[in-house]
Amino acid sequence: MAKVLGVVTARGGSKGVPGKNLKLLAGKPLIAYTIDAARASGVFDRLILSTDDDAIADAGRRCGCEVPFVRPAELARDETPHLPVLQHAVGWLETHDGYRCDLVMILQPTSPLRQPHHIREAVDLIARTGADSVVSVSAPPAHYHPLRMLRIDAAGAATLFVTGEPVRRRVNRRQDLPDAWVMNGAIYLFRRSLLDAADPSLYGDRSVAYVMPAPYGLSIDTAEDWADAERVVAAPQAPAP
Repeated sequence: MAKVLGVVTARGGSKGVPGKNLKLLAGKPLIAYTIDAARASGVFDRLILSTDDDAIADAGRRCGCEVPFVRPAELARDETPHLPVLQHAVGWLETHDGYRCDLVMILQPTSPLRQPHHIREAVDLIARTGADSVVSVSAPPAHYHPLRMLRIDAAGAATLFVTGEPVRRRVNRRQDLPDAWVMNGAIYLFRRSLLDAADPSLYGDRSVAYVMPAPYGLSIDTAEDWADAERVVAAPQAPAP
């Protein structure tokens, strides 16, 4: 049986929604939604929080999440990618606790509608397919489809972004567009061995998609996203906690 490590990543700084990890969403701290879903999934051998912020660490502990270390400040900047954050977390557990996992899942608090069954199904998917990684995806609105997007050159001329063709070649009917998907940030699951590869990554050479229907893949990056999440959580048929 594969050993699965869950890593909740929550640094103190936030520009789009200041203090969002601890901000109350329908009366509950944002970070609690992710920790509650992760614990309820039952798939993790260990569930830890990687943060540089004492208040976030305290909130994580109250929700039943381990906080084995304080994330170094140099790994908590706006521009810090996830790879070194996960290398630090996994390396710390191996060095200090002698704990080595087979799979690692990144759980961002900005995806509060993620449900326990989504987490379980992602773990089942990587086991069934033998893929290097699993990424959760959602369908974008039709007007954001890549075949409808444009690029603008230095002279201001617009062409289709994907093909470079004139705008008159744009696919106008939504029904004629092929399916397209965007990574929604709710689930990143990867094999721990990828961190030791010659070219370390969170994806490897073969990623499989885990499709999440709306609204479960909603990601909070702006005040508008927060308002959308509040509407979903407050709705009579809101997703179960």
